[in-house]
Amino acid sequence: MLEKQIEAKVCAYAKERGLMVYKFTSPARAAVPDRMFVLPSGKIFFCEFKRGGERATSAQEREHHRLRQYKVVVYVIDDVIAGLRMVDDMIEYTK
Repeated sequence: MLEKQIEAKVCAYAKERGLMVYKFTSPARAAVPDRMFVLPSGKIFFCEFKRGGERATSAQEREHHRLRQYKVVVYVIDDVIAGLRMVDDMIEYTK
């Protein structure tokens, strides 16, 4: 499945579950995650979407590492089921 198809399905599901979803870009920093999700509790997490079986690039991994050093949750998702689970897990984790 294409990255944009996975991303669309997961983002639609997140919106149905009450999350705010933003396409995330940073002109000043390359390789940032694709999407920012905001939970009703105010907690934020990021997701890098990939085509099935693909991995984050080394530049993306470095950026994810930088974010995680600040206790930011970053996922790399390459299939719809994992993406739906990510949303459900984050909702449960922040209750």
